[in-house]
Amino acid sequence: MGTAFLFPGQGSQYPGMLHDLPEHSIIEKTVQEASDVLKQDVLLLDTSEQLKSTVAVQICLLVSGVSIVRLLQEESAHPDMAAGHSVGAFGAAVTANVLSFQDALALVKRRGELMEQAYPKGYGMGVVLGMQEKQLSNILCQIHTPENPVYIANLNSSSQMTIAGELSALKKVFEAVKEVGARKVHMLNVSVPSHCPLLKSVSGELSKILDEVSLKHPDIPYAGNRTARPLRTKEAIKEDLASSVSHPVRWHEATTVLFELGARLYVEMIPGRVLTNLAKEAFPEARAVSVSDSGWKTASILIKRHKELS
Repeated sequence: MGTAFLFPGQGSQYPGMLHDLPEHSIIEKTVQEASDVLKQDVLLLDTSEQLKSTVAVQICLLVSGVSIVRLLQEESAHPDMAAGHSVGAFGAAVTANVLSFQDALALVKRRGELMEQAYPKGYGMGVVLGMQEKQLSNILCQIHTPENPVYIANLNSSSQMTIAGELSALKKVFEAVKEVGARKVHMLNVSVPSHCPLLKSVSGELSKILDEVSLKHPDIPYAGNRTARPLRTKEAIKEDLASSVSHPVRWHEATTVLFELGARLYVEMIPGRVLTNLAKEAFPEARAVSVSDSGWKTASILIKRHKELS
């Protein structure tokens, strides 16, 4: 029975998220390390105004996730496998010892810059609940045009999917799916159309940058965003980190792979709860906890106790 660390993606952020991290010397050192690497005070990035920027959001998510991992590992609470949703994949890669934190910071910052530059306005993402993939795909085919594109971006569960594209097209999809029985629709706090072909150029640039970065083979299995397979080589993880921004995140399949590998405790890093809820729904035989809700001390106890029982 293994423990899987999960890292949330964009949309989980909130103002003050870095300031809400636990008071601990390891957290302080990690935040300071990030500030030194990026040559800016990252504690200035979690304001309401700054979090309108994709760059700030992605940096904050990486810093918060790695900070909590380091704190848990200091307490001898270690993962057996890892996965990250979207930009959370970089936190998972650091945890699997594929990327250094320093390299991940530079990559995530550049990733955010490229995404913002590609689509500075007029695009976004939304969630559709209560529909199957085939049904949603058929609706998107009817609405999508080259001028007003819209795509399936994330497959989070069998009935929860994220769409990405031009804002008026997203609105049309929302109206159409509600007419055929979608349970709920809502916009995400994301200003770029992630995980669809619109960001193919970003994937290309990230691939070039990653060619210059020193990567290692993972110490633990890493579940890929694009392939939803356990990736065990640095080459495969490099490809996943670069290409996933322009391809759908197959999250439900990725966490199912972790379950098949023996995950029976899913622990979501700060600041997320969404991945915890998805795991609870998908894997009733397993336990899923959010560090944001349980606190890092309780989480560390649960992880170590789980290890002992295994």
